[in-house]
Amino acid sequence: STTLEFELPSAGAVELSVYNAAGRRVTELVRGHVEAGRRSVTWRGVDDEGTPVASGVYFFRLSHNGETVSRTGVLLK
Repeated sequence: STTLEFELPSAGAVELSVYNAAGRRVTELVRGHVEAGRRSVTWRGVDDEGTPVASGVYFFRLSHNGETVSRTGVLLK
């Protein structure tokens, strides 16, 4: 598993999703209203159905109040 940390300057609608190297969404970790402040979310290396995903490069996309930020990570098992 891996823990993703982020800080929101203001409350608002948040979507945090994981994508594979092919650009397909693997899972959605957060969707909904989130208060301002520092947050952390743990991804256990599984897809939406709970099936473990392969080791490899993944992209984490955070959308908040119309802005989107992407980061890359490597999942090793």
